[in-house]
Amino acid sequence: MPKVALLNQTGKNVGDIELSDSVFNVEPNEQVLYEVVKAQRAAMRQGTHKTKGRSEVRGGGRKPWKQKGTGRARAGSTRSPIWVGGGTVFGPTPRDYSVKVNRKVRRLALKTVLTLKVRDEAFKVLDALSLESIQTKGMVEVLNNLNLSGKIMIILPEGNENVAKSARNIPGVVVTTVSHASVYEIMNYKNVLTTVDAVKLYEEVLG
Repeated sequence: MPKVALLNQTGKNVGDIELSDSVFNVEPNEQVLYEVVKAQRAAMRQGTHKTKGRSEVRGGGRKPWKQKGTGRARAGSTRSPIWVGGGTVFGPTPRDYSVKVNRKVRRLALKTVLTLKVRDEAFKVLDALSLESIQTKGMVEVLNNLNLSGKIMIILPEGNENVAKSARNIPGVVVTTVSHASVYEIMNYKNVLTTVDAVKLYEEVLG
């Protein structure tokens, strides 16, 4: 079982915590990571793109000139796709980009990314994380005590308003919960900061 130092908010080592092999020490699977991240990025797309076809463009109801005798090409509408101001042929229409990913694949991808964070020593565990009030200065002090900088994802077992609002003005820092932290987000952040309760919840859900 991999071990990581258990810290408190002042940065002091208060012991070690053993992590479950079935969650934090699996064989990394890059193909699974690719499939899940691709699906999560696709789900972020709004899919609201839209162009108008010839039947949707305003105007063009009257035949611009008679069929024969003018020397010009036959034309039935000024909103034909070959005319300026005409409709678009095969243009984008609203659609859903989401891709189905099997539950086992999603779980393995989450285990893989957690394992990689632990092996890269970018996974820090606190005995608890709480702030008495909403204060950015207090959150900055906690991160400085832990020698953390850059992009940091704080994963809590459940929502904590004081922590979330204290961190939202710090560039590169995001606060989320175990149930909302996605594989793509965890990969996108340099460091992951979590608590003992969140680790136990991961082991309970994924173990």
